[in-house]
Parts: sequence; C-alpha cells; structure tokens
Amino acid sequence: MGAGVAGIARSVGVGDADAMAEPLIQHVADTAFLVAEARARETERPDALFRDPWARALSGEKGRAIAASFPATTAWSVVMRTLIIDAFLEEAIRSGLRTVVNLGAGLDSRPYRMELPADLHWVEVDYPDVIAYKEQCLAGATPRCRLTRERVDLAQDGERRGLLSRLAATHERMVILTEGVVPYLELEQVAALADDLRATPQVVGWIVDYISPETHAYRERSVGPQLAKAQFKFRPTDWFAFFSQHGWEVRDIHYLGDEGQRVGRKAPLPLRARLLMKVLGPLAPPAKRDAFRKSMGYAWLQPQGRSQ
Repeated sequence: MGAGVAGIARSVGVGDADAMAEPLIQHVADTAFLVAEARARETERPDALFRDPWARALSGEKGRAIAASFPATTAWSVVMRTLIIDAFLEEAIRSGLRTVVNLGAGLDSRPYRMELPADLHWVEVDYPDVIAYKEQCLAGATPRCRLTRERVDLAQDGERRGLLSRLAATHERMVILTEGVVPYLELEQVAALADDLRATPQVVGWIVDYISPETHAYRERSVGPQLAKAQFKFRPTDWFAFFSQHGWEVRDIHYLGDEGQRVGRKAPLPLRARLLMKVLGPLAPPAKRDAFRKSMGYAWLQPQGRSQ
C-alpha cells in the first residue's frame, strides 16, 4: 500500500555525488533491497540459519549501499523475522493449508527457497515495477510450488477488494502474509485492510508485524536520516486492542529477542548499550525487562470466532 515505486530497477548512482547527498531510501519499497541484502549476508555466513541463494541477485549494488548506512541490529532483525515467519508457514502447510497470499511481497524468495508441496499455491502481490524487477532477477529460477503474481496497488480499495474477491472464489483456505508492510501504513489504511481480510471467509490466518512504542523511538534515533521517506506510521496506542476491535485475535506471537535466544544469536547491540544492559539490566524491574524482550515480533492473527 502507499504510493507507487518509481524506477525500482534503475541504478542508485552509488558513485554520483548528488545521489550520495540524498538518503538511499527514497521510498518505502527501497527497504526491500535492505531486507534482501540482510538475507544475502546471512546466506554467506558459515553458520547461516537459513540459505537464500537468490537474495544476492535481488539485493544487488543498491542493497549493499543501503545496508552500509544501517546498524547491525537491522540485519539481525531481518534474520530473526525470517525464521519466525518460515516457522509459521511451515506449521500451516503441515496442517494442510495450501494457499499463501503475500501482500507487498517485495523481493522475498520463499517460493524458491523453502521446501514446499507442489500443490501449494503461492500468490505474490505488489506494484507492477516491483514484480518486473523481481522477475528479471529470477529469470530461469524455478519455484517449488505453483506461483502466480498479481500486479495490484493495495492502497486502492477497489483493486484490493477485487483481488481478495478473485482469490476467495477459487481458494477455500488462505493465510495472508504482510511482512514489513503494515508498519508503513496509516492507521486508517491498516483498519481498512484488517476489515477487508476479516470480511473474507476464506482467510484463516494473517501473519503481521508487532512493534512496541519503545522500538519506534529507538528506530528513529538510530537510523533516522536514512528513513525520512520510509517512516513507520502505524502506531496504535494498544496494538492488541486495535486488531481485536477489527475482529482479530492473536493465536500465536513470537518475539525477535526470544528467537535470537533460541537459535543462539543475540542482537548485536552497540557497545554502550551492551555495557548499560550488563550494569543496569539486573536492576531493572521484571516488567521493564519483559517489555524489552517483547519489543518486536510477528503474530499469527486469526479471525475471532472462525474455526481454523
């Protein structure tokens, strides 16, 4: 959702002085290059937690340039969220679900890298120029399931509802994935999306970002200038209450910090932050420590009162 992506396949002009004077993220869609770069770097580690052979080509020079301006915690958060979402999807597929709809799919390559049943239908939805760039990068690659792409501007109510109507007419049970999409939307846009998905009986699950108010503030302090044109806009007073009011309940939620602990990969915090946590952490009240642990995550939402 949001404005269209202009010239996503163009060079970023890394060697141009004027280009370097401007933040490399000129639109929310540019964050897809940052995500692809994080997955490429993880793949290149000897102790990689997952392998994404297509991430390097999708990231390209633009992804490398953008990532150079971000702290190491950004790549770490992408890795943790990738593991969490993969696990959600694997569980759903094992339970028999056979349709995944990735809204705002960006440069994700899950249909190519995950072990998927051949009868699974994976639907990627994004702007036409994003899809064109992606198809160019993945030319010759073979997905592991049935893959279709929909060129839709999700910000347009008619297009979004038309897409959901078409999918509902041919699929019995669908899970919706919005990875890194909802935070960039206005409150009213998320409300409309939540209502549209809730009104579609075939949607049995929705995987969506959770971000605490403290994380919003930290993000602006740590990488503020680079994100001038990609601000997080969705900041409900109570995240859980917001989705409950729109007919959704949390079936499961996994936090990035817990995931890092589980796989033995703690967040690479700056030295000052690590020292402060070492000294002051034990003195913090349990509620404060718990809030820090639950600062970011991904939730599986299910429609209230709808059997899975």
